Amino acid sequence: MSHILINILAGWAGLALFMTVLWRFAMARDNAGWVDFGWALSLVLLLAWYSLVAGGEPWRRLFYLVLASTWGLRLSWHMFQRLRSDRNEDPRYRLLREHWGESARWKFYFFFQAQGLANVFLSLPVYLLMSNRREDFSFFDLAGALVVAAAVLGESLADRQLRQWKADPSSQGRTCRKGLWAVSRHPNYFFEWVHWLAYPVLGLSLLGTTLAAWWPLTLLGPVLMLLFLIRFTGIPYTEKRALASRGEDYRKYQREVSAFFPWFPKSEPQS
Repeated sequence: MSHILINILAGWAGLALFMTVLWRFAMARDNAGWVDFGWALSLVLLLAWYSLVAGGEPWRRLFYLVLASTWGLRLSWHMFQRLRSDRNEDPRYRLLREHWGESARWKFYFFFQAQGLANVFLSLPVYLLMSNRREDFSFFDLAGALVVAAAVLGESLADRQLRQWKADPSSQGRTCRKGLWAVSRHPNYFFEWVHWLAYPVLGLSLLGTTLAAWWPLTLLGPVLMLLFLIRFTGIPYTEKRALASRGEDYRKYQREVSAFFPWFPKSEPQS
């Protein structure tokens, strides 16, 4: 157990260094939005470290790394492209900068570090899976891989549909209802959450092994991400910004379309 703790603490130290370098880069450009890019990429880096030091079957360590990296690298690349094309700071972070005033620079430092620490907790289920010594490829491994594939495809499609909508001049001041955005107000967040559902499914391959009792740990990712996305850093801030910029059009969208889970849109009664 002590060597596991050492591996996790070493990974945390590496993330702290990475986020410090990224923080300096972001502050030099007056754009704290780079923390979103860093959050996704640092998780991949942490899991790469775990794949080297965890005690499970080598093919399993590589398998889980590839699954998680497919999601993490896609998201970090998406964030990178957005930051490169639009150098204006995300309104969420601009509000924080204004609220914090002269102390913003150092408060952002701790904010960046908090993202790295969050990844330490979110990565624990993957470390557990990478410690699995089961040699055979189970049905649950296949099912989990399919969940990851669905999450990556769904999030990619949602991002592309929104990007195409924003590129159309006629969409200015209106809310995207194209494709997945017609059944969920935040399909990108929904599929981001779906990715974390893969780990409880993959964790069922622990059944029959000495690690089976640790399966509940795999629920950590989906539970935390659901809380973050619905209650804290995701939907509340995004919708507040949308209401400020699109007003009644977005209020109507809120009344008709499910906030998170895809569902059939409601039709407002005719007056």
